[in-house]
Amino acid sequence: MQHNANEQYHRLDGRIRKWMFKQGWSGLRDVQVDAIPPILSGNMDVVISASTAAGKTEAFFLPAISAVLDSRETNKNGDSDGIDIIYISPLKALINDQHRRLESLSELTDIQITSWHGDSSASAKQKLRKKPTGIVLITPESLEAMLINHPSWARKAFKNLKYVVIDEFHAFLGTERGHQLISLLTRVDYISQREKNPAARVALSATLGNIDSTPKLLRPSQTLASIVIKEPDRPPSARILLKGIINPSSENKDGVKAYNRPSSERQIADDLYKFCRGRNNLVFANSRALTESLSATLSDECGSNIVPNEFFPHHGSLSKEHRENLEQRLQKSQHPTTAICTMTLELGIDIGKVDAVVQVTSPHSVSSLRQRLGRSGRRDGYPLLRMLIVEQELDEKSSFSIELRFELVQSLAMLRLLLIDNWFEPPDVSLMHFSTLLHQVLAVIAQYGGIQAGQLFELLCVRGVFNNITSAEFMTLLREMGKGELVTQLSDGQLALGVVGERIVDHYTFYAVFKSPEEYRVVCGPKTIGSIPVDNILMAGEFIIFGGKRWQVISTDVQNKVVEVRSVKGGGRPPIFEGSPGGVHGRIAQEMYRIYTKGDYRVERGDKKLDFIDQTARELFLEGVSAFNKFDVVHQTIVERDGSTYIFVWADRKILNTLSAILTGAKFVCMIEYQYIQVSKTDEAEIKEFLKGLKNSEIPDAYDLAETIGGLQIEKFDEHIPEELLKMGVSAKMFDVDGLKEWLDNQYF
Repeated sequence: MQHNANEQYHRLDGRIRKWMFKQGWSGLRDVQVDAIPPILSGNMDVVISASTAAGKTEAFFLPAISAVLDSRETNKNGDSDGIDIIYISPLKALINDQHRRLESLSELTDIQITSWHGDSSASAKQKLRKKPTGIVLITPESLEAMLINHPSWARKAFKNLKYVVIDEFHAFLGTERGHQLISLLTRVDYISQREKNPAARVALSATLGNIDSTPKLLRPSQTLASIVIKEPDRPPSARILLKGIINPSSENKDGVKAYNRPSSERQIADDLYKFCRGRNNLVFANSRALTESLSATLSDECGSNIVPNEFFPHHGSLSKEHRENLEQRLQKSQHPTTAICTMTLELGIDIGKVDAVVQVTSPHSVSSLRQRLGRSGRRDGYPLLRMLIVEQELDEKSSFSIELRFELVQSLAMLRLLLIDNWFEPPDVSLMHFSTLLHQVLAVIAQYGGIQAGQLFELLCVRGVFNNITSAEFMTLLREMGKGELVTQLSDGQLALGVVGERIVDHYTFYAVFKSPEEYRVVCGPKTIGSIPVDNILMAGEFIIFGGKRWQVISTDVQNKVVEVRSVKGGGRPPIFEGSPGGVHGRIAQEMYRIYTKGDYRVERGDKKLDFIDQTARELFLEGVSAFNKFDVVHQTIVERDGSTYIFVWADRKILNTLSAILTGAKFVCMIEYQYIQVSKTDEAEIKEFLKGLKNSEIPDAYDLAETIGGLQIEKFDEHIPEELLKMGVSAKMFDVDGLKEWLDNQYF
């Protein structure tokens, strides 16, 4: 898509052009030029996909604010009658950052900007309630609370709404929270009586998989035309180094004990100290526990060398004050700072100029890797990524995954998919989201006080995001909600909240559709350091690492859920925060198989092949390929070893789950690890015979397989969902019967 840049620039309001001049802009970027016509029109949905720091936010706000200013002049009242723009973000921190970035535009255009979330000031909210106008920056949960608690006000406030823009749209897709968000937008159109002339929706993201399907996810009813604006589909340019690290076994082949050699974590800390000191960096450590441990070790190292500490942790369990202080330190860039973080700094919070990004252990997804890579390189446009990948030293007890060096090869596959194909994981659109649907039923009833069942189904399922739910399934849900006293039917046929439903809606946790684990508050004197999950019991006298520092537990108040600590010099370990992530996308699995069979991980650039791994990683890779060839995995789906049989699937996790569930139902003892299923105490012939029979017989459907799953209640409101719907939800989330059939058809046993 090409537009004349100068022509489009002059379509922007003069005050916007003045603002651009003050920012020192030399011109508009391509995506910004292309976004001006559709956004100025205000009558179509727009998806803007461009790399991090490519100016996506400005691509929306510059023409959108121009349209708002033009509307005010046309109405000749000099002010807006109602809110003009809703900006929705997955993070409160991103809202605060966006508010800061928009302040100068607000001053120049006299358009009010209001942040509205749990930490926003009461005075700012009261000002907006008194006179709704301008731009509101909000989270889905706060928008939910707004509709439920102030429905009459919302009807008036949104009556002239022009745009809804969703930042980091990929973070919502395929999730409970994403379904809540799109349902909320349908409800905003409905309450403001804008269904025939709805506000335009705009989605911003750097990592949208299957981008052509995104407009339908943004507005399932497709009542507005849509357009996708994206950068040319080219892989990112980056400087990348992958370093292999070997974690010593208890005793190596020469009889050297592990305690005589540095652990992998110690090696990582030493590398980080060497790589990062003196510069600004982001280190993504994947887990909060590793984040804490590395931060404490590196802080100790700074202390031992009598230099100022530059290493600080950043994750969701730390206090808001701690996180914001670190973000501000990065923004100011007055002192070298390395943030060791989880995904909390993955999204677009402005943290200034970051020299390098370090990924410790394999990333969870290609999308996540791309987001993280984009956090560096803003100074020279050339991102720098270091990856530290740990593999266990081989010994006689090494598992197949260790011998095959799966962690390393998975990381190489992700890098190839990013650097060659610029590919990201698409959202899973097959999920049922019954828990979120139940939440929305309660929310809509609470918003209106009462509503007919048919109206509910029309609003939430026919027009809304739950369009894969049939009327029969919806009525099954409502009947179960009636039995559980979540809803009750009045004499006029309307549904109202039941006794249990009122109790659920009145609780402060209701507005979020995802589970929030109950937590203990960790305090030192009057200061709150953060929080830890309530099932992580800490005893008095125990030593812990938290906030990158070392503490001793003084007391644990179970009733008030408070852990009191005092600072100490040494010892301790991080609390247990979270479980491990699920499996990878099938495309990654297939790329891993390609790497093994070719024996080559390098990336082609013209007539050259770029090598981006160090000598240790190269040796580990060759060990993995050697094991792959030794066991002839290229020609064999099934390998027998040490009393177990291994089935190599090289497919999406849902297919592995399906086959594992069928084997378990047949009384085999199974375990999924990376891209194989280990079947214990069986031989190759028995498994081949079973799979041959499975290939030629009727495979159980996903609903029946869900019966093999213990604990169907996974999502927040699942305890109120009837079992038949829970099984449907689990089957969609866990299994892919058609995928398994296709895999079996391609096998020769």
